[in-house]
Amino acid sequence: MRIQPVRGTRDFLPEETRLRDYLQEKILHTYVQNGFERILTPALEDVENLDKSEGGDNLNLIFKILKRGEKLERAVEESDVDELADIGLRYDLTLPLCRYYANNKAHLSLPFKVIQLDRVYRAERPQRGRMREFVQCDIDILGSDSHECEIELIYVMAKTLLAIGMKNLVVRINDRRLHNELLTKLGFSEEEHSSVSITLDKLDKIGLEGVREELLEKECSEEAIDAYSQMLESKEPALEKVKSIVGEHEALLSLESIIKASERLSGGKYTIEYDLSLIRGQGYYTGTVFEIETPDFPGSIAGGGRYDKLIEKFIDEDVPAVGFSIGFERIFSILSEAGFVIPEEKQRIAVIYDAGMITEAISGAEELRDKYEVTLFERPKKVGRLFNRLEERGFSGFVYADNPDNLRLFEK
Repeated sequence: MRIQPVRGTRDFLPEETRLRDYLQEKILHTYVQNGFERILTPALEDVENLDKSEGGDNLNLIFKILKRGEKLERAVEESDVDELADIGLRYDLTLPLCRYYANNKAHLSLPFKVIQLDRVYRAERPQRGRMREFVQCDIDILGSDSHECEIELIYVMAKTLLAIGMKNLVVRINDRRLHNELLTKLGFSEEEHSSVSITLDKLDKIGLEGVREELLEKECSEEAIDAYSQMLESKEPALEKVKSIVGEHEALLSLESIIKASERLSGGKYTIEYDLSLIRGQGYYTGTVFEIETPDFPGSIAGGGRYDKLIEKFIDEDVPAVGFSIGFERIFSILSEAGFVIPEEKQRIAVIYDAGMITEAISGAEELRDKYEVTLFERPKKVGRLFNRLEERGFSGFVYADNPDNLRLFEK
């Protein structure tokens, strides 16, 4: 039997789990405090839903679950690959949310401000920052097409990240509608928009020269490529430059309003930037897209956008939607590597008792638990070794059950 977890997954030691629990509790508390409600959905989804979700590259990363019994045998006999699986593991929390709304809309009112904190699964090639099982912490607003939803989401997400110790936050924002209008004005055909966007989304990975080369290979207009490159290299304020090209476009006016309101709400605690290179790859985004970065970690620590057409795939009803998701594993890595100490945490102490004295030890421990987190240990032959283990595990000290008033703290 293998003792290692499956590649792309990991075990967490008690100290790591304490930090993860603290972060998730803090995130959930802040979300709830700001008027969002939590729901739970299954990790399993109908594979047809996953395949037809327009989830971009994530569709290549679905964990599919084979059919069982006679259905599997029949699919194998017929060599029908498409019929081998009928269920898959969710690769994000957005598609399950849309299905959830379609199934439960009779019990929900709009706008629906919703929380999801749960595990998701992607058949990634495991590497630093990319796991096959990881946690997402989402907030979404369903049922409103007002850009005031974006303003609220940016505010609550930044507030949440600040509450768990993130610093120097930069909120980057764009709009897919404005992006496509800009591409048209610069000379890219409408048929090229999707392919061009896929390449532009690689800017942070392959650089501007790599983007140019790939667009030339796709036989895009060299003049259009040069025009977009000049936009990226220009020192002129990006939104003003875009405005001079596309004019008073609805998406641009919306972005201006979101940025202005968000800057006012930030109180200088974080910054808001328009980023014309921000595309976000998933196919279901229809409008505003945003990410949050910190110099403490490469890449974004939160991201999301507006996906107004996704719920329509389940029901014949127009339900606009927008959401924001925390990259929980990245944040956990940042804080864990920085030696983050959970604030206002009760000291952990050990109550050491002699064999046969468990009843007295439990009674004595209860008297201490208002002030401390208390764990019981039967006294071993070599007490010194126990003390070393306790100190390594973050205990503050110990007390003997037969002398509960004499608390002894470890020297720090």
